[in-house]
Amino acid sequence: MDNNLATAQISTPRPRRDRSRLVSRIVHLGCGAFHRAHQALYTHHLLESSDSDWGICEVNLMPGNDATLIQNLKAQDLLYTVAERGAQTTELKIIGSMKEALHPEFDGCEAIIHAMARPETAIVSLTITEKGYCTDAASGELDLNHPFIQHDIAHPQSPKSAIGYIVEALALRRQQGLNAFTVLSCDNVRENGHVAKTAVLGLAAERDPHLAEWIAEQATFPCTMVDRIVPAATEETLGQIAEQLGVYDPCAIACEPFRQWVIEDNFVNGRPDWDLAGAQFVEDVVPFEMMKLRMLNGSHSFLAYLGYLGGYETIADTMTNPAYRNAALALMLDEQAPTLSMPEGTDLAGYAELLIARFTNPALKHRTWQIAMDGSQKLPQRLLDPIRLHLARGEDYRHLALGVAAWMRYVSGVDEKNNPIDVVDPLAARYQAINQQYLSPEERVRALLTIDTIFGTDLSDNTDFIKRVTAACQQLHSVGARAAVAALNH
Repeated sequence: MDNNLATAQISTPRPRRDRSRLVSRIVHLGCGAFHRAHQALYTHHLLESSDSDWGICEVNLMPGNDATLIQNLKAQDLLYTVAERGAQTTELKIIGSMKEALHPEFDGCEAIIHAMARPETAIVSLTITEKGYCTDAASGELDLNHPFIQHDIAHPQSPKSAIGYIVEALALRRQQGLNAFTVLSCDNVRENGHVAKTAVLGLAAERDPHLAEWIAEQATFPCTMVDRIVPAATEETLGQIAEQLGVYDPCAIACEPFRQWVIEDNFVNGRPDWDLAGAQFVEDVVPFEMMKLRMLNGSHSFLAYLGYLGGYETIADTMTNPAYRNAALALMLDEQAPTLSMPEGTDLAGYAELLIARFTNPALKHRTWQIAMDGSQKLPQRLLDPIRLHLARGEDYRHLALGVAAWMRYVSGVDEKNNPIDVVDPLAARYQAINQQYLSPEERVRALLTIDTIFGTDLSDNTDFIKRVTAACQQLHSVGARAAVAALNH
């Protein structure tokens, strides 16, 4: 039996267009699950519905699974499956936007740099996660002490970081008299284009200030807002897709049907018409980032902490409780939406209803524990910044306050049944020390508020904020998360 996606007899249609016409005009660094279900899929839909020839040269830089994925893609003619799982049905799509796939382990650094330096390469795009930019969390500047960056300064022609590859490729293009390319970050990072620009210019300046000047003048770094829930693939997921597809695809990925991509229209060397496939080109991405950050991510964190404490394993599980559903909608419309400044005609009520439908999708096993990770890095933008606005205006923010209290209850490390919680967070050791020293909810609130990397100095001194969060913490300890959420609706 043929078990190769490229050649097996299957009923799911393969790409209709002749893929030999594709040109690798995009080099993408970080061919992970999100990219395969998002940017590569948008490009596929554009290719299927137009005469575009914008193909993608996929690059993974890390060893292990990243290298294996590239090998698996090559083995099946760079085709792979996306399973869009709705509440009732799952639609399979075989994606055909990839033209090449490279990895330094078996193609070498030089091949990747030359792919980026080819005249036809117009965009180098990235999904490398926040860590991949090698910036310092406190200053936002390039972290010159990062081991990859130190290596790339010493050995620019055999880089280890994605930033090192970009700088070396741009240096080569400058040397050859070619135009620069657009660096397009597709990571779920606030103002991701600015983050990419800071990192690239920081490394270029260490090598040669003239190179940094040329890049600043010639290259562009558009910001983007990306949105699609793409859980990590598991053997169970791959097995389910294989059953429906009729062949095992090790590169397959499952995701929700919803997808969104808002892109700052600032490209130096041409771009695909991704808007024909549903993307949105805008002058300023920031309002859309804030909309997502507060309405989607903020309510996600709210549901994750209160859901986990309430005994719910997934976000969809929390939504089976009407009180959680109502609270999430009220949080979005009453406390998050009023803090936003959106372009005229933006339907925030419609967006909120869409989010509720997405959270309710039982096909997506998005674990509350997974979303609860790294709260110290998520809380400030998702919950605390909106609270600051409400405090300045003298407005109610009880849902936000309960969300902050739920995080505090969660990082106590023990759930409502006295079972240990595996708290994954860069500051986990600090929470542990606080938990050992302070026993009452009131004491713990005061101690946690002294972490100024989370709360700054303003909130730790704000009487109203301290009072509300302390009361919410006491409520969670006395009646539990489910009762506390139910009380919000009364």
